[in-house]
Amino acid sequence: MVLPTIEDNAGDINHSAFQRDGYLIIRSAADSERCEQLRSIAEHHLLHQLAPLEFESSVGYPGGPQASSIEGGDTVRRLLHAVARHPIFLDWATSTVVRELMTTLLGEDAMLSQSHHNCVMTKQPGYSSVTLWHQDNRYWHFDREHLISSWLALGEERINNGCLRVIPGSHTHEFSSGRLDADLFLRTDLPENKGLIKQARPIELNEGDLLLFHSRLFHAASRNRTDRVKYSLAFTYHGVSNVPIERTRSARFPSIALAPPPISAST
Repeated sequence: MVLPTIEDNAGDINHSAFQRDGYLIIRSAADSERCEQLRSIAEHHLLHQLAPLEFESSVGYPGGPQASSIEGGDTVRRLLHAVARHPIFLDWATSTVVRELMTTLLGEDAMLSQSHHNCVMTKQPGYSSVTLWHQDNRYWHFDREHLISSWLALGEERINNGCLRVIPGSHTHEFSSGRLDADLFLRTDLPENKGLIKQARPIELNEGDLLLFHSRLFHAASRNRTDRVKYSLAFTYHGVSNVPIERTRSARFPSIALAPPPISAST
């Protein structure tokens, strides 16, 4: 299976691939030293359960604990508000490589949303849950449904530890409300949806690989069946002209501009 991957000097091809498939993989976007630093901070925050956190029991997804009072009920799902946790997370989220990719794919200057994703995903052994087929746009309220998320693997992501799966091209489809359940997950009992799900691809990543995917792309993930925590750093970006709608969850926190560094005056 060949997945679309950014190559040097292939911006036009990559933009076309992203428009067609709704996602791109950039291999080795972050080096091992950076990944180790990011992972070390995440491990410390997880060990000490430093707030704010999202717990598996609070979302109630299949496979995870359904109440905080039962075994595994204190399993952390996400370390929230990553950019406020440590400068190293903000440094990555606004790095040159991310800024250039987002500017190219969004077609304008990019903004980092602090209201969505902005977290370390911690898929843990034993009590991690299944995330059903969904589009991230169900959570978000912007002028246009055109946002892009970045997903940096801080270790190996494979089928057995719950790597993401995507349905290529699904970001271009229109779905009637009847094809989704009450929580806006894709209904798996419908023949038309079953055919779509058969097209799904696992996104297996190595440490430092970066996945970019459109906010309308259907994606899902299974449980972590290994004995090690899987760490992924997730952020979401929008174009400067695509503003969050006032008085919605998307406008809770101000977005951060991914501006290029100022040009030094010549001496």
